[in-house]
Amino acid sequence: MTFFLKIIGKIIDVLGNFCSLLMVLMISNVFYDVIMRYFFNDVSIAMQELEWHLFAAVFMFGIAYTMKEDEHVRVDIFYDKASKRNQAYINIIGSLFFSLPITLLICYYSISYTMDAYSMGEGSGDPGGLPHRWVVRSVIPLSSIFLMLSITHVVLSQIQILRTQCSIPEGEQ
Repeated sequence: MTFFLKIIGKIIDVLGNFCSLLMVLMISNVFYDVIMRYFFNDVSIAMQELEWHLFAAVFMFGIAYTMKEDEHVRVDIFYDKASKRNQAYINIIGSLFFSLPITLLICYYSISYTMDAYSMGEGSGDPGGLPHRWVVRSVIPLSSIFLMLSITHVVLSQIQILRTQCSIPEGEQ
């Protein structure tokens, strides 16, 4: 199990680094767009759309990394006061019964959504916009796959915590 945790963890860490690169590209794109708009009075619809596409990719791919790092938003009223064992149970139940089903649904429906854009040759509706809308749409099923990997990582790591907690005497937990 430790072997799988390391492999999945490395894959999701690479994804996190990829998100950092996308963020730098997005910031550079916004900087370029602002300079061109306000100093040279030149507006590019394609560059504005690229900002949205990069932001979407950072956000969607970042979800899996954030979940793996346990930095996602959670209501911690009861969680913080719970024992490590109960926290592990909460994480497993939350991952398997809340995160995984919605991720599977999103992945399932987004594949046809992406394929429709590809088969139609869909592009931007704006003149001068970006062609190939399927590229940005493909981020949805891809990010869902990475999120499923991250959910697997969370569940396996919590099972490992439960195994460790079982080997510690009850009074020392």
